[in-house]
This record gives sequence, C-alpha cells and structure tokens, in this order.
Amino acid sequence: MNNLPIDLSIVIVTFNNSGVIRQCLRTLSTAVGDLAAELFVIDNNSSDDTPDILQDSNTWKHLPFHRVERIYNKKNLGYTKGVNQGLEKCRGQFVLMLNPDIIFVGDPFPILLNQLHLENVGVVSPQFRYPDGAIQPSCRRFPTKQDVIFELLGLSKIFRTPVFNKWRMADFDHQHSRDVQQPQGAFLLARRDLLQDVGLLDERFPMFFSDVDWCRRVIDNGRRIRFCAETFVYHHKGASVQQKRAEMIVSSHQSFVGYFTKYDRSFGEKFLTRVIHLLLLAATPLRLLFTET
Repeated sequence: MNNLPIDLSIVIVTFNNSGVIRQCLRTLSTAVGDLAAELFVIDNNSSDDTPDILQDSNTWKHLPFHRVERIYNKKNLGYTKGVNQGLEKCRGQFVLMLNPDIIFVGDPFPILLNQLHLENVGVVSPQFRYPDGAIQPSCRRFPTKQDVIFELLGLSKIFRTPVFNKWRMADFDHQHSRDVQQPQGAFLLARRDLLQDVGLLDERFPMFFSDVDWCRRVIDNGRRIRFCAETFVYHHKGASVQQKRAEMIVSSHQSFVGYFTKYDRSFGEKFLTRVIHLLLLAATPLRLLFTET
C-alpha cells in the first residue's frame, strides 16, 4: 500500500486540541473523498486528552486515508518544527498544511486543486468563516516596519483605512478570489514540487512568522498565491494559541523582529529594526498586563 501513488499529503500539528481534533479529522476524511490521501499528525507533547484520542482505534474507524502516521514528540518542539517533521515525509502531488481547528464543509478540494493548475500558482487557501458563519479575515500583506509603528500607536484601530491597515488588508472584503501575499497558515495547500524549490519552513520562527516567511519565499520564487472565495472552511481561530496567550505574545514580538532582521540589507534597515525591537519590548508589558491568564 505504501507504494501506491498519493494525490494529497496532509500535515497537522496538535497541542492540547482535544476539543477540536475529532471533528477536524472526521470532516477532513469526508472532504478528501476519492483522493488518495496520506495524513501525518504530529503531537507536541499535549497534556490533555489529544494523545489518547489519536491513539484510540475508534478515532480512525471509517476514515479513508491510505496512510496515517502519528508522531508523539516528547516535548513541545514548536509549530514550525512539527510541520517540518511532517513535510519531510510527504510524497503526494499536493501538500496541505492544516491546523486542527479547521472544520470542513462539503468537499473544497476540487475547486482548490483547480486553482493550483493555473499558471504559476503554487499555493492556494480557501475563505475562512467563524463558527457562526461570518467571514473571517484571513489574508494579509507582508508586514513593513511602518505597519508595526501604526499598530503600536493604535493608529490601525483608530483609523480603519487602507493607509493605516495596509498590512491587515482593510481594503479587502474576502468575498472575491484574488492573488494575495500571505493567507493565514491554518490552511495552506501547495504543490509538493514547490517545496523542492522553496524549502521547508524556517525553524528560526518556532511559532509565528514561519508561514509569512515561507509565503514570501514562494513569491520571491516567482510563484503566485491564490485566495479562493468560491469555497470555505470553518476556523476556530486560536484554539492552541489562546491556551498560552502571554507566552505567545512574547514569541510573536520576537518573531516580528526576527522576520525583519532576516531581510534587512542596509544599515538603515538594520537600525530601524533595532528601533522596532525597542518599541516592541516597551509594548510587551502593556499587552501582558491586559492579557487574561
């Protein structure tokens, strides 16, 4: 069976996702349909019932995956390293990086895979919706240092205009398909040959910005990234992140600086990144103060 051709390889990283993982797997298995699919689930040392669910034979009954491999890390290696553990094993024509808080409705894959046959399209992502059916903003432009300043000063919240919300794409209603720079990493469907050209996720970003950096490398490679509004999935946003909110705030700030540092070339760019770093350090205690623990 392991020698059979695989259409779709799916990578899911779990961490304390017992509340959503069963429904994710059940709806995913229905959505896969007739595709020959292999699934890699990497658990980052969950302390809830997630490992028990993954080891329960009842979880996998009637799920039509051609192959399922579960990896149980003895410590939390971070999202990025977990995804890479799965990507290294993928052998399907297409690869899906999927969060465990995604719930499928019907079968989005025929529509999404058709997008990957368009000229130079390497990655596609569907429309996201909240559980109540409202459209969830899921696309952004690559962040600039100006965007960080607008965020820290609160200008992006006071003035909800394209100028102050360029990064968050306030000018986009997410109801129309288009090329984008950065879809949310919760659902990234890509051609596997793209991995050979672009590489895996950068493990210098353990939780945040590895998807942003990867999308930037995709576009730098001359490939297009498509947002497809013709199909959607439900997304329980932040099911893992909210569990350790304070720790995630610190990590996101560190990754913000790391992202800019990676692409800085001139002395001026490096100096401004240093300023941004200091501003984020100053803002961190305030964000932690107003964070529920």
